[in-house]
Amino acid sequence: MIALVKFMHIAVISIWAAGVVSLPGLYVQRAHVKDKDALLRLQRLVRFAYIAIISPAAFLAIITGTALIFLRQTFEPWFSVKLGFVGALAIVHVLTGLVVIRLFREGEVYPIWRFVTATVLSGGIVIAIFFVVLAKPALDLAVFDVLAEPGGLKRLYGEFNPWRKP
Repeated sequence: MIALVKFMHIAVISIWAAGVVSLPGLYVQRAHVKDKDALLRLQRLVRFAYIAIISPAAFLAIITGTALIFLRQTFEPWFSVKLGFVGALAIVHVLTGLVVIRLFREGEVYPIWRFVTATVLSGGIVIAIFFVVLAKPALDLAVFDVLAEPGGLKRLYGEFNPWRKP
């Protein structure tokens, strides 16, 4: 059972990561398309990739990852770091969806600097996730100790909370 869920998790993570990294390459093509029919085909391709392939893969990756948490009972500091990077990938995924909505309006283009930034950022996040999962580094940070104790987050956050309770 665990092997099947892990296989499914790796497969959908691969699809999700490849999609998020490759979408900016499709966005750049917007500047090179002058014909209305070609623009419509590109728009359909980008929307199909985002809605029918990448987003369901992201959903399944999170579902299977959550299932693996309960099946494997992973409560290590490296896992918290991995979840932080997965959260960053989810944010990039949502921001990518906002670009899909805006990009195909009249006169919009996707600049090269944004393409490079988005590709490097999303690729870096994916590499960081793979590194943390494969290396499983031994992290001995005080933050993890605070988060492991009851009421630790309140104690950690209390210094920064502008609405302190008496």
